[in-house]
Amino acid sequence: MSTGNTNTHTHLHMHTHAHMLTVVKNGRLNPDVRLWTGIAAIAVGLLTFAEFLVQALLVGARPALDDDRALTEFMTRTANQTLFTILIDTFLMAALIVFISGFRQLITHTRPDLQWVANIMYGAGLLFIAVTLVGDAMEGGTALDTMGLDPDASSLRALTVGHTLMFGSIGCTLNALVAASAAYLTIASEALPKWTGYIAYAVAGLNLLSVPTMFGGTAPDSFFAAGGAATAMLATFPWLVWVVCVGFVAIRDRRRLEHLSPALREQVGAEDEADAGATAR
Repeated sequence: MSTGNTNTHTHLHMHTHAHMLTVVKNGRLNPDVRLWTGIAAIAVGLLTFAEFLVQALLVGARPALDDDRALTEFMTRTANQTLFTILIDTFLMAALIVFISGFRQLITHTRPDLQWVANIMYGAGLLFIAVTLVGDAMEGGTALDTMGLDPDASSLRALTVGHTLMFGSIGCTLNALVAASAAYLTIASEALPKWTGYIAYAVAGLNLLSVPTMFGGTAPDSFFAAGGAATAMLATFPWLVWVVCVGFVAIRDRRRLEHLSPALREQVGAEDEADAGATAR
């Protein structure tokens, strides 16, 4: 994108009451960053819901880790369901990459001076995705260890404990950084409604509250166990609510050239012609 176009976009932002407008010659957003940010956010929500259904209805609660026989039987019985869950999570992480990329673009387009904070959010988001995928690989290892092989209970236990920390306290810490930086960016830039920023601050606090669950043990029936129900209710669900809210708002606030007033539309055309002339020179 040329410097001239960037200046035009910033100028138009001030005339559209904090709604970002990206104008190209055909009069459409190209690419429509708000649309794709919203689609990605909704995809994250739908895939998370699908993953929850698979876990709740097809996998179920695992037995205690010190019951070798029950653990081996459980992992063997749910191997395919576990791999299917990981497949869903892989697509979920891909959608999340699109979401955080689009979110960063919304901010830096509106307030270029906040790019360093946006980079913190983006970097923490990518690291969270990487940690999650490593955890998925470890969980997938528990499934593959039972398929055509003689399962080793000690290996299953080690892999389970490892990915539990990744999905739990480690992920919560990174999510807290993503949410806190996103909250600051939202409120400072006004690229999105401020109430979504306040939700993000609350999400960051709840994720930090979930970090100490790493000391809660691994009992499957304990609410505060590592990676247990407390993490899902205090960290995962609120974070998902924020992502989906941002997605709906991003789609709702899309602006196209044909929706502008005649005066602003004429101004856009004049500025585009000026940019084209400057580029030609």
